[in-house]
Amino acid sequence: MARSYVHEARRRVAPKRERIRPIIERLAVAHPDATIALRFRDPLELLVSVMLSAQTTDVTVNRVTGRLFRKYRGPEDYLAVPLVELEGDIRATGTFRQKARNLRGAMKMLLEEYDEKVPWRLEELVRLPGVGRKTANVVAAELGATQGIVVDTHVRRLSQRLGLTRQEDPAKIERDLMRVVPRADWARFPHLLIWHGRRVCDARSPRCEVCVLAGLCPSSRV
Repeated sequence: MARSYVHEARRRVAPKRERIRPIIERLAVAHPDATIALRFRDPLELLVSVMLSAQTTDVTVNRVTGRLFRKYRGPEDYLAVPLVELEGDIRATGTFRQKARNLRGAMKMLLEEYDEKVPWRLEELVRLPGVGRKTANVVAAELGATQGIVVDTHVRRLSQRLGLTRQEDPAKIERDLMRVVPRADWARFPHLLIWHGRRVCDARSPRCEVCVLAGLCPSSRV
């Protein structure tokens, strides 16, 4: 998409701070079921599910964890089996060797430093092996302790198309979004963009003709 056309299109819509509230409201009406797709029953299962979700689908993770969480109920269970056994149990999620090592490292830290409890502060979560800023943001938000905005591929793409950021780096995109999205909406905003990205604003063929954001999105006018 030529930059000159994008620049011209951005001039035809209101500033992002004026558009953000109607963007959120329209997406909330269009996607009332926009919540995390991973299935879990407690903070530990949430942490494991999000760690396993890297580079695979939520459907695959839910299929794997359906069996996994019957076998592994506490941090000590992940350390009680041989590494190769844990690898086999999560093989379907891809990059299973690295994920298995990260899971064991995280469980060891939970046992030794956090009294078997999953921490909720971002600076503590990112200390766990295999937990980056995105994973930490997801876990914190689902624990009711939102401290940032999750930036995945859908959030990145839609934020750029909506003219909410021009950045490419996820950390910089998050900072841009935190400046404009009301803090009360930090947790649900990524879910709204993710579901809209899956259902309407496809990466290759966005369906602008049926998009509820058409009048608010500069990219729809290019």
